[in-house]
Amino acid sequence: MYVLKIGAAWCMGCIVMRPRWEKIEDALPWLETRYLDYDDDQDEIKSLGIATENLPTFIFYSKQGEELERKTGEISKDELLQTIERLKNS
Repeated sequence: MYVLKIGAAWCMGCIVMRPRWEKIEDALPWLETRYLDYDDDQDEIKSLGIATENLPTFIFYSKQGEELERKTGEISKDELLQTIERLKNS
């Protein structure tokens, strides 16, 4: 499983989420993540159907690249950890 994180420098929710993800990534070094910036990666973000009102967005993918789940907005660290635990063997 890996997580695609989508945000922007001007997005307040994205700014709130940045340190939460840093703590999760430090605690789970096996977890693969990738970040797309809304302003810099427009083509890829548009292909995913993500609009500015959906920032930040976190897409959880299986090892085979199949989308498993999407979450948007400010999400608690505990909720993210529960999602990762539930999906980690996918």
